[in-house]
Amino acid sequence: MTPDVILTPVDTSGADRLALVELLTTHELPFHVVPRPQREDVERRLASGGFDDEDHASFWLDAAPVGRLGLVVLEDLTDDAPLFDLRLATEHRGQRWGVRALRAITAHVFLTMPAVNRFEGQTREDNLAMRRTFRAAGFVQEAHYREGWPVPDGAPLGSVAYAILRRDWATGTITPVPWGDG
Repeated sequence: MTPDVILTPVDTSGADRLALVELLTTHELPFHVVPRPQREDVERRLASGGFDDEDHASFWLDAAPVGRLGLVVLEDLTDDAPLFDLRLATEHRGQRWGVRALRAITAHVFLTMPAVNRFEGQTREDNLAMRRTFRAAGFVQEAHYREGWPVPDGAPLGSVAYAILRRDWATGTITPVPWGDG
């Protein structure tokens, strides 16, 4: 199946720099550690390679006919189990673009990174929409880190980790986690 969401590399030092800063500073991202980063914080992250160094790669998420949906930053690329940071623009949330985007991101990872066997993501325990998105895209919950997610001006919440294996992605199956207290 060809994904209907296209990943386009972000030119963080050139033509896309201003659009990246604008996306991150003008959209409220209530379930992120920093819900609305300040311009200075984004500029610092850009300067330190947090969007495009050996461990990070950034992509616009585009879809016809709506255009730019948001951004994904692939992280821990020097590891054999990279993570992602997905940020959809406010106007595209709640329309199932997250599922389509995550499927396209997963396909990109497994098609372009042959050494990767598993692809991971995390969200806050109260981000029910993202948790449904993970499951709909074939990811399996593997961990629940109690009070592992810092919350601005509040008590920490649980961080919930999901992953998909290359073989499950390739076959369209889901290998369950063997839960137990053993």
